[in-house]
Amino acid sequence: MDPDFWIFFAVGVAAQLVDGALGMAYGVVSSTVLLALGVPPANASASVHAAKVFTGAASAVSHIIYRNVNWKLLGLLASGGVLGGVMGTFVLTSIDGDVVKPWVVAWLGLMGLIILWRAWKGTRPKVLSWKRPAPLGFIGGFFDAIGGGGWGPVVTSTLLGSGAEPRQAIGTTNAAEFFVASAISATFVSAILTGHWDATGLADHAWSVGGLIAGGVLAAPFAGWMTKVLPVRALTWLVGLLVTGLAIWQAVVLAGLKV
Repeated sequence: MDPDFWIFFAVGVAAQLVDGALGMAYGVVSSTVLLALGVPPANASASVHAAKVFTGAASAVSHIIYRNVNWKLLGLLASGGVLGGVMGTFVLTSIDGDVVKPWVVAWLGLMGLIILWRAWKGTRPKVLSWKRPAPLGFIGGFFDAIGGGGWGPVVTSTLLGSGAEPRQAIGTTNAAEFFVASAISATFVSAILTGHWDATGLADHAWSVGGLIAGGVLAAPFAGWMTKVLPVRALTWLVGLLVTGLAIWQAVVLAGLKV
């Protein structure tokens, strides 16, 4: 068996535990590792979303079992996310996705600071406080397709920044991600079949994708349980620190690329 399988198996376990427990980072972590190995952005996004179809399904089941899902919010987020994901995939296979990255970083930084402020103040959460979930899902799906990861950071952080109850925001965002990843993967396949996108080299990462899937599916049940049992305020602190850290790290990377 290819050694890449076990490397990405470990990456998949770690990324899914963070993603399932905090509602973000599976795509970001997985895509970052692939890009660091020299995989082109479109290939990295396609690979990660193929894996997320399986890990997303396992994570969704876990969160449903632990009653971390708001069904009304799920429908609205998923519908918007599917549309945004399809459009983002089309854009990614047409132009350079790095153009939109600074905007994502700025959004992450703002949401991270808002979440940390709410954790510090101990603001009482609401079950559903974001008034327009479908447009939020559209934005999250678009950025997720463009960057290979971004659904959780955009959607979960925005929900929490607006005061949503952490477990509901995290569980529902994870459940909706399955539908978004499926739509994005189907669009990548369509782009290949129609000749819109040349996916040269995509098959070279089959073992890596297999490792991401195996590790993510194995970790998904534990992630749902972690979200259920972690204290609300501690969970809010963790998400806020993660979002802010991601924003700072990505800003440093972008600045380095411009030097």
